[in-house]
Amino acid sequence: MELTDGYHPVPPGKLAATQTFLEMRERAAPRPDRVEASWRIERIDPGDLRRYYALFHRVGDEHLWTLRLQMPQDEVRKLLGDARYEPYVLVTGDGDCGLLELDFRVERECEVALFGVAASLVGTGAGRFLMNFAIETAWSHPIDRFWLHTCTLDHPNALAFYQRSGLLPYRRAVEVFDDPRYLGLTRRDAAPHVPIL
Repeated sequence: MELTDGYHPVPPGKLAATQTFLEMRERAAPRPDRVEASWRIERIDPGDLRRYYALFHRVGDEHLWTLRLQMPQDEVRKLLGDARYEPYVLVTGDGDCGLLELDFRVERECEVALFGVAASLVGTGAGRFLMNFAIETAWSHPIDRFWLHTCTLDHPNALAFYQRSGLLPYRRAVEVFDDPRYLGLTRRDAAPHVPIL
């Protein structure tokens, strides 16, 4: 069957996602959050890659995150240990459940390189708690721009969440990339809502 105009084939073993880029040019007021007594945010030890990868899979597998899985481990360790890069973990009574990575390597900018909470925490206020921390931490540095991008493989409410946080969409792009399940980088049964072709 031939594709009609406007459609583009995606090869087997690949995924396609629409990316939306958002930015904040001045610090937004924090939105109210609800914090459980067991929640805390701490810096990730760049030497503890076992902990890091376990958290990356716990948060990212259902959204088919690939970013760190395709990097050599030495590069991941170097990135996490860079003084201009701040990786954080949200710890709850159930262990490590949220991941935040703030990238300050471009002067006067902060990119949210990774952000997410485990599926069990969606809707609990943990995401808001982590985003408020991200905004506060980012703007405590001398920056003019706080930005990130989200894609159609992320949680369906992600884009609206970021907009409620004070980020404004400014660009859209389509990304085609290797399916991490196809490459054996993550579980074959991850993200069952996205078929493996």
